Amino acid sequence: MNHPEQTARQGSGAPQGAVPPRFDLAFVRAQFPAFSEPSLEGWAFFENAGGSYACRQVIDRLDRYYRRTKVQPYFDYPASRQAGDSMDLAYAELAGHLGVGADELVLGPSTTQNAAILSRALHQTWSEGDEIVVSDQNHEANAGCWHRLAESGIVVRRWGIDPETGSLDPESLEPLLGERTRLVSLPHCSNVVGEINPVAEIARRARGVGATVVVDGVSYAPHGLPDVGALQAAGVDAYLFSLYKTYGPHLGAMTVRRELLDSLPNQSHFFHASQGRKKLLVAGPDHAQIAAATGVVEYLDAVHDHHFSDRPSSALERSRRVHDLFRDREQRLLAPLLEFLARRDDVRVIGSLDARRRAPTVALLPLRRGVEELFTGLVDRRMMLGAGDFYGVRPLRAMGIPTDPGVVRLSFVHYTSEDDVERLVEALAASLDA
Repeated sequence: MNHPEQTARQGSGAPQGAVPPRFDLAFVRAQFPAFSEPSLEGWAFFENAGGSYACRQVIDRLDRYYRRTKVQPYFDYPASRQAGDSMDLAYAELAGHLGVGADELVLGPSTTQNAAILSRALHQTWSEGDEIVVSDQNHEANAGCWHRLAESGIVVRRWGIDPETGSLDPESLEPLLGERTRLVSLPHCSNVVGEINPVAEIARRARGVGATVVVDGVSYAPHGLPDVGALQAAGVDAYLFSLYKTYGPHLGAMTVRRELLDSLPNQSHFFHASQGRKKLLVAGPDHAQIAAATGVVEYLDAVHDHHFSDRPSSALERSRRVHDLFRDREQRLLAPLLEFLARRDDVRVIGSLDARRRAPTVALLPLRRGVEELFTGLVDRRMMLGAGDFYGVRPLRAMGIPTDPGVVRLSFVHYTSEDDVERLVEALAASLDA
């Protein structure tokens, strides 16, 4: 079995064992207006899994679109042509950084809606008694739409998780697969467990019985865009994530392998049946937000060009480098937090204590304090974070954790500072010991 980190870095452009360049936090933070916003001064942001700060490139493009081109796009006059061109650019640029074709990328209002429309389209190609496998580690955005199909005769097989750690074991998938398996649904990384799953290995197992593989990347993509093209080669058919968690506008991004997309029945207006991605858009999202999505990759390219002396012409190659830069940075930030938590006997950490095996999304269950008490103590110490179930109801229940009040969740990304992590550790110690 591949280590999850090996899977995450599949196709990486960095030579094996290469030392990443020194991370320039000052440069990175200068790309985010939130870090110079007076009302946020003194607060440490640890709820990135719920939505990241927007980079200035996205904000500038959104502002420019509304000022200059807030017209119906694709007509033959200057403002309309510019509006359409800016939207087309977003598809092309984002697809290039993901390693897929622009015609394989769907930008919809949210990941939940994208998943729901995809499930409806796939369901029309199945028969009563067909089987699907849905991971108990799933966020509800990529769980509920599949579980609801049981009402129409589809057999839903639950792929369980370890009740203690929340881990998803690829070996335990095998008994669930059979000749009538039509789909396997799983997260690249759970938003409450935090462990990175070996997606390519799991996809190869599922494809062995001809199943469609749908991966929720919402909690993975903020830590470096994945090489979806490489995952497609391993057997992933659809990959979903949220742009508002990758420094962008409030949109859901979904890639669908071209052969699958072409075979799906139309879910949109009848005259969109032959128009590729449009068949999976019941209603188009805001045009300005699509245009602003280009800002996400402009930010990633700015980070690349600042940290690397050469510039590959391939957008995917640049994206791979930035992915590895972010992963290295985040592991270094995460390690001292996990080391602190490992020494405590008054808190349960959901998921692995090995920073190499997970994203910096850490759910905690205090054992001698209430969840709300710990949350309030941290907020009083100027920590911005979250508490609750985070729509991770199924994994929490599978681990025997009450969803009310749920867990305290700490989540950060590459722009988090060492000082913020040190303050977090101090705030946790004070709040747990109070």
